[in-house]
Amino acid sequence: MSGRAGVLLHPTALPGPGGCGSFGRHAHDWLSLLGRHGIGVWQLLPLAPPDGTGSPYSSPSGSALNPWLLDRERLLEQGFLDPATAADGAAAADLDGADPGEGPAERLDPARQDRRAQALGRALAQHWPNQSRQRQRALRRWCRRERFWLPDHCRFMVLRRQQQGRPWWQWPEPLARRQPGALRRFDRGHRKELLAETLLQWLAQQEWQALRRHAAREGVSLFGDLPFYVAHDSADVWSRPGLFSLAQGGGLEEQSGVPPDYFSATGQLWGTPVYRWRRHLLTGFSWWLGRLQRQLELFDLLRLDHFRALEAYWSVPGGAATAQDGRWRSSPGHLLLSALWLRLALRGGLVGGRLPLVAEDLGVITPAVEALRDRHRLPGMKILQFAFDGNPDNPYLPANIHGSGWVVYTGTHDNATAVGWWRGLDDELRGRVQTVLGAAVTAPGWQLLELALRTPAELVVVPLQDLLELGDEARFNTPGTLGANWTWRLERPIEQLDGPLKGYGELASRHSRSA
Repeated sequence: MSGRAGVLLHPTALPGPGGCGSFGRHAHDWLSLLGRHGIGVWQLLPLAPPDGTGSPYSSPSGSALNPWLLDRERLLEQGFLDPATAADGAAAADLDGADPGEGPAERLDPARQDRRAQALGRALAQHWPNQSRQRQRALRRWCRRERFWLPDHCRFMVLRRQQQGRPWWQWPEPLARRQPGALRRFDRGHRKELLAETLLQWLAQQEWQALRRHAAREGVSLFGDLPFYVAHDSADVWSRPGLFSLAQGGGLEEQSGVPPDYFSATGQLWGTPVYRWRRHLLTGFSWWLGRLQRQLELFDLLRLDHFRALEAYWSVPGGAATAQDGRWRSSPGHLLLSALWLRLALRGGLVGGRLPLVAEDLGVITPAVEALRDRHRLPGMKILQFAFDGNPDNPYLPANIHGSGWVVYTGTHDNATAVGWWRGLDDELRGRVQTVLGAAVTAPGWQLLELALRTPAELVVVPLQDLLELGDEARFNTPGTLGANWTWRLERPIEQLDGPLKGYGELASRHSRSA
């Protein structure tokens, strides 16, 4: 990925009907624009089903795809939906999820999207007996291939609805403990609901793979994101509880977080179980390798969120009220990455002899974490919004970014937009920015972008909001807050992005960054 330029945009933010972006026509139009203008990387957030707030970083099933992203119109065209059902009053309203017109995009509503996905699954299952034998054989083959995650994902989603959303450790004991007889009875009694979940996943996979093929034709790499931890209330933990630090009843024995620091006197508690690394070692990291392999089948490049926990992680007692009582514990990150390298080397999955991974190494990073990153030749991350504190040794200052082993961002999905960031700076900080730029600030996103493009980094990524010069009304996420996070959607048609993307492509080309 040497000398490339990319854009960060999660597909839920794409325009189109249904109240949520999709893998359909608008995503294909977006890829065509990127390819036309030589922008070689599309970065996305995790594609897993989100939690109740819409966050894709806390998924009930880390290997599944988000069914909100299915394109209903394509399913109708391909005959997977019955047109009569899709046009029938209340059923049509559930399937649409929103005004089906092509007007300005509204904010994403997670509850509405869940209802829409469930209605879509029911409609697909109802029409499935009418499908050809060829399609039915294709589904069976795919289910056999995806045994690592698919059956337990489908069971978990159906069970969670049946149990009115209660976490798995509060389910009836035979189901919470996954007694084989109880699972067999459940499977027999819920065939149609399990089929609905299976079809949602199979068809989402087909639509995503169609996008991957299109991206390859356009010369665009797809850059994904993998959270380090998985949600406590998830199919991943329910199906393999022995790999996680759980107490006898399924509660947390040890949980994740970060220690007290400049930003928080009590640290942060994340509420996800930490790993029982000894058991992962005994299994040859089979679960981790399956998880990583699944993601690398979806993406060309993958960011490992919270990379520092592969060297050492902050472990806090499960019942603690703050993160102050935690302690650092070592992780076998080198062994895991070495095992992944060997697996990909045998399967032809390395890129120039390297793992197709990027280390999210933001914050206070120790020499040991840097050594692990560099030993495995993984690019790290630099965020230009963090560069202007007045410290001449600030590692995010463009002048301090040495070598090509970096991905440089103007900001990420967790930052303010460049316009919002600039508006929030005091006069002293504004002066520092203008000193580095050597010019007055008139277009913060574009000027930060040009700084990024001048660095030797092998990849530069800019959020679409910065190319469009949007303020914080378009911010995607504000960490540590609840509210309108993850809900922003693009309010203009894809074709109106041609001008900004053309300008970006030309700017990137001048700095020898082209697909």
